[in-house]
Amino acid sequence: MKSDADAHYDDVVKYRAQDIEPMVTWGITPGQSVAVGGTIPTAEAFPADERESAEEAYRYMALQPGQPIKGQKIDVAFIGSCTNGRRSDFEAVVEILKSGRYKVAPHVQALVVPGSMQIKREIVARGWDKIFTAAGFQFREAGCSMCLAMNPDKLKGTELSASSSNRNFKGRQGSPTGRTLLMSPIMVAAAAIAGEVADARQVFGIHS
Repeated sequence: MKSDADAHYDDVVKYRAQDIEPMVTWGITPGQSVAVGGTIPTAEAFPADERESAEEAYRYMALQPGQPIKGQKIDVAFIGSCTNGRRSDFEAVVEILKSGRYKVAPHVQALVVPGSMQIKREIVARGWDKIFTAAGFQFREAGCSMCLAMNPDKLKGTELSASSSNRNFKGRQGSPTGRTLLMSPIMVAAAAIAGEVADARQVFGIHS
């Protein structure tokens, strides 16, 4: 919806998009997140009724307050789900990968899963599946995949996943002790290539 030309506002706030850092979750709810260049907050930074959840997240994720999120080694990278498995999501990553300069880190299992059969057909028709596989990603059939641990696409043990899905609850990706860091598709691609949580702007030389 567009506001009327003569609409009056009680307050106007403007943001420079280029000043907003990419966000990464560190905990066990989508709200437990931090800028990629930031550090994990202390429990005292949360309202009193959220501190118990923060303490639980520290234990489960094996992370400590004050610890940088950037540089955390990952085991799995997942681009997909109904939330971030659209054509535009894959196109943004393909535009970076098509140069052929970037390869998935040897220790990372990287999955690309279209959000629907229609999206898969569009990706294949454009040859994007070949760009992903050339970079070291596994191009899978459309579906939920690691968003909620469908089929064999599951974390093992305490593996740490960089995921473009929308939920990071305990056990969400198949292992009762598996850990999930939510981030955007481009951020997942950067983590897959760096082998650790990384700022996509630095990995890919993206300038504002």
